[in-house]
Amino acid sequence: MSMTNFKLEIDSDGIATVTWDMPGRSMNVWNEDAIGEFAAIVERLHTDDTIKGMVITSGKETFCAGADLTLLSTMKARFERLTIERGEKPAMKALFEEASKLGQMFRRLELAKKPVVAALNGTALGGGFELALTAHGRIAAQNDKTRLGLPEVKVGLIPGAGGTQRIPRLVPAQDALQLIVQGQELKLDRASAMKLVDKVVPPADLIAEAKAWIKANPKAAAPWDRDGFKLPGGPVYSAGGSQVWPAAAAIARRETNGNYPAVKAILSAVYEGLLVPFDTALRIEARYFTSVLRSPEAAAMIRTLFMSMGELNKGARRPPGVAPSKLQTIAVIGAGFMGAGIAQVSARAGMMVYLVDRDEAAAQKGKEHIVQALTDQVNKGRMKAAEKDMILERVRPTANYEDLRSVDFVVEAVFENRDVKKDVIEKTLAVIGKDVIFASNTSTLPITSLAAYSSRPDDFVGVHFFSPVDRMMLVEVILGKKTNDRALATAMDFVKAIRKTPIVVNDSRGFFANRCVLNYVREGHIMLTEGVPAAMVENLARMAGMPVGPLSLNDEVALDLAWKILQATKTDLGVKAVDERQESLLEEMVVKRERFGRKNGKGFYDYPQGGKKSLWPGIVDIIKPTDNPDKFDRDDLMRRFLVTQALEAARCVEDGVITDMREADVGSILGFGFSPFTGGVLTYIDQMGTEAFVALCEFFAKKYGKRFKPNKLLKEMAEKNETFYGRFASGAGARQAA
Repeated sequence: MSMTNFKLEIDSDGIATVTWDMPGRSMNVWNEDAIGEFAAIVERLHTDDTIKGMVITSGKETFCAGADLTLLSTMKARFERLTIERGEKPAMKALFEEASKLGQMFRRLELAKKPVVAALNGTALGGGFELALTAHGRIAAQNDKTRLGLPEVKVGLIPGAGGTQRIPRLVPAQDALQLIVQGQELKLDRASAMKLVDKVVPPADLIAEAKAWIKANPKAAAPWDRDGFKLPGGPVYSAGGSQVWPAAAAIARRETNGNYPAVKAILSAVYEGLLVPFDTALRIEARYFTSVLRSPEAAAMIRTLFMSMGELNKGARRPPGVAPSKLQTIAVIGAGFMGAGIAQVSARAGMMVYLVDRDEAAAQKGKEHIVQALTDQVNKGRMKAAEKDMILERVRPTANYEDLRSVDFVVEAVFENRDVKKDVIEKTLAVIGKDVIFASNTSTLPITSLAAYSSRPDDFVGVHFFSPVDRMMLVEVILGKKTNDRALATAMDFVKAIRKTPIVVNDSRGFFANRCVLNYVREGHIMLTEGVPAAMVENLARMAGMPVGPLSLNDEVALDLAWKILQATKTDLGVKAVDERQESLLEEMVVKRERFGRKNGKGFYDYPQGGKKSLWPGIVDIIKPTDNPDKFDRDDLMRRFLVTQALEAARCVEDGVITDMREADVGSILGFGFSPFTGGVLTYIDQMGTEAFVALCEFFAKKYGKRFKPNKLLKEMAEKNETFYGRFASGAGARQAA
C-alpha cells in the first residue's frame, strides 16, 4: 500500500504502528487524501490477520488539528453546484453522504474487533480528538502544551465524526455539553480526571505503553458496544436528566440568543442521540452537521475566523522581501495599565523588556501590576509558578533612557497627550540605534502627526493595542504617510511574536476599530435619550450578538475619555461633528456628576467594592425612560447597533483606511466583538446584500437621523449589485491609495 501521509509498521507481536505525518504541513489535518489513505489502513486492519492491534500516533509535535476547513468549503461548493444541476434533494443526499465519510470510517475502525490505541504525542482537536475517542484506549505523552477538545462551535459548526455521541457516553451529559457547546480545550490533567484519557506517560514511553495496553486488552471494544452499557449520567428521561436538559436549553438560549445554529444543533444531536442505539445516533449527528454546514453563519465564521484569520496570522499583509526581525530586547515606554500589559505579553513571548516611566517608582508600579496579573494566573491554575518567575525576570523597570541603547524595538504607550508623546519620542530617539523602529500605541492621535516629532518618520509606525492586552487578540498596525516597509514588517513581526493577530490600516482619526466601536457606544447613548430604558439598551445589544452592552463598554473604557474624545472632535471638526444629545448626556454624567466609569466605581453602572455591578438607578434623573417600552421596535433597535458599525466600516473602505476586506471582518470580531455569527462588519453587509443594506440605511436615516445615511461607495455598489469581497481583492496591498 503506497501512502504519502501515513507510515505503517508491524512489529514481531503483530502490532501495527501507524504514524501520521503529512508532508509540507506543520500539523496533520483531515483532507481528502488523508481520509482516503486512512480508510485503506482501516480496511487492512479488518482483513490482515497478521495485525493483532494498532497504535495510531503522529510524526509531528501535535497529533491532529482537526479537519481542513477548506475541505468543508469545497463540500459546500459542490452542494451548491449539484443543487443547480440536479435539484436540492439529490444535492442534499450527496452532501450528507460526503459529510458522513469521516464518521463512518471511524465507526468501522471502532468495530474492527482488534484493539486500537491512540498514542497522543501532542494536541488533538476536532476530528483529531474524534479519532482518539474512537480508539479503544488513549495514552498521552506528558506535555503541558497538549490540548484536547472539540472547538468546531467556534467556527459555527458541530463535531461531525462522532464527537457529540462518544463524549456523552464517556462522561455525564452535563460535562459533555459544557465541553462541546463551549468548545473547551482540555489540559491533560483535566482530560485524565474526566476519563477521556486512560494514562499519561513520559514521552519516551508513549509507544511502548500503547503497545502494552494492546497486549493487555486483546479483545477491546467501545463501552457502548458491550452488553449492559449504561450512560454515565443516567438516561435522558430520568431524575438526573430532568435536571440537565431544561437547564441546558435555557442557558444556551441566554448565552447565544438563538444567533448560533450550531449550539442548538449540538444540544439536539446529543439529546436525540442518547435516546437511540449508537449507529442511529451517528446518523442523527451527521444530519445536524449537514444542516449546520449549509448555514450562512457557518460560512461566515469559517471564512473569517478560520481562513482569513489564519492567513493574517501567517503574515498575509507583511511586505515581501523584508528580512525577518530578531527581536530579543525591547523597550516599552509608559508603565501604566496598557504599557504593563504590553510588557507582560512581550516578556511571556521570551523578550527582555525595559519598562520605562518618568521615575523608578512609577516603573516599578508597572511591574507590580504584572506581578499581580501573573499571580492571578498561577492561582487559577493557568500558569505554573516557575513560568511566572521566568517572565518577571525578563521585565526590567527603569527611568533611565540610557538603558535603551541596546534595544531592538520600541513601543511607546504613554498618556494620550501630544506634548507627553513628543517628549518621549525625542528622548528615545536620542539614545536608540539608528535602525531601531519606533512604534506608538495610540487609539486617537493620527500616526502621521506623531511621526512629525521624529527625526526618522519613515521608521515610525503605529500599534494600537486593545485592553486588557493579555486577553485581547487584535493589534491594529497603523501606517503613517511616511512609514516604510521595514517599519511595517518589524511591527508585524513583533505582533506575531506576542501571538496576536495584526491588521494593517492606513492613518485616520480613530483608525478603524475605534471609528466603528465609538458609533456603537454613541447609538446606545442616543437610545437612552430617546427614552429606551437602560436595561433594554444593554439587553438588546447582547441579543444582537455583541459581547457587552454599549453602556457597560463605555464604563470599561471610561466615560471621561469618551467626553474628551467628543470635545476633541468638536474642536477639530466643528460642532456639527458631534451629536448634541450624546454631548448633553456625557456632560451630565462626567462634568456635573463625576461618573467616570468603572475606574472610579460609578458610571452607567455602580460598582460596589466586593459586590456585583448594577445599573445606576440615577440615570432616570438625567434621561427619563418611557413608561411604555413596548412602543419601540426591538428588531430596529438591535439592527441599529450592527448597522451603525457596519456602515462606518464601509466608510473606512471608501476612505482607504481599510484596504483588505479580511482585516475589517477579523478586526471587528477580535477588536470590538462585532457579532461573530455574522462573520464581521463587511460580511454582514455582503450576506444581507448591498442593495438591501443601503435600503435599510436610508430607512434608518429618515427615521432616526442622518448618521445612517449610506456613503457614496455603498450606493454605487448597490446599483451594481456588488459585494465587498467581490469588488475588492482580499489580498490588496497595504498601501492601496486612500
